[in-house]
Amino acid sequence: MSEASPRRRGRPARVAADDTAPGARERILAAARTQFAERGYDKTSVRGIAKAAGVDPALVHHYFGTKDEVFAAAIEVSFEPTLVVPALLEGPREEVGERLARFFVGVWENPATRAPLLAVIRSAVTHEAAAKVLRTFVLRRLLERVASGLAVPDPKFRAELAASQMIGIAILRYVLQVEPLASADPETIVAEVAPTLQRYLTEA
Repeated sequence: MSEASPRRRGRPARVAADDTAPGARERILAAARTQFAERGYDKTSVRGIAKAAGVDPALVHHYFGTKDEVFAAAIEVSFEPTLVVPALLEGPREEVGERLARFFVGVWENPATRAPLLAVIRSAVTHEAAAKVLRTFVLRRLLERVASGLAVPDPKFRAELAASQMIGIAILRYVLQVEPLASADPETIVAEVAPTLQRYLTEA
C-alpha cells in the first residue's frame, strides 16, 4: 500500500482546493477594497471579505494574516511605493512638487484606487490600525523616501508637511465634499498645490 501524502499543516483541507483557484489572491484583495470602502474598517471582517471573494476565511489568513494586514495590502495597491518613489525622483528637481501633486490627485481621481483610501481616511481618526496604515504608506514608504531622496534637511518633518497638504485636500474634496474644492478641475488643484509641495520638499 502506498504511503499517503502528508497533509499541509495549519490549513483546513478545503482551503487547499480554494488555493488552486485562479486569481484567488486578487479576488480577496478586490473584495477587501470594496468591503473596507463600503463598510469602514471597524465593520469589515475577514469572514465578510472571504464571503465576498467566494473563498474560505482560512485562505484570507493564509495570504494576508490578520485583518490589519489585509487592510494594508488593499492600500498598497493604490500607492505601489516601490514603483512610485523612483518615478517621483526622476526628472528635474524643480518639478518634483508638480509630479507629486499629479500623482496624488490621480490616485484619488481613479475610482478603483480611491475606494480603499476613503476607508483608511475615514477610519484613521478612530482606529489605530487604520492610522498605522496611513502613516506607513503615505509617510514612511512614500513621502519620507521622496524627501530623503532629495537630500534636504529634516526629511521626515518635510514629508509630514507634504502629507498634511495632500491628506487635507483628500478629506475636504473626497470625504466632506466641500465646495468649490469638491468640484474643482483636477488640473486646477495640481497647479495650486504643486508650488507648496515644491517648497516643503526642496527649499533649504
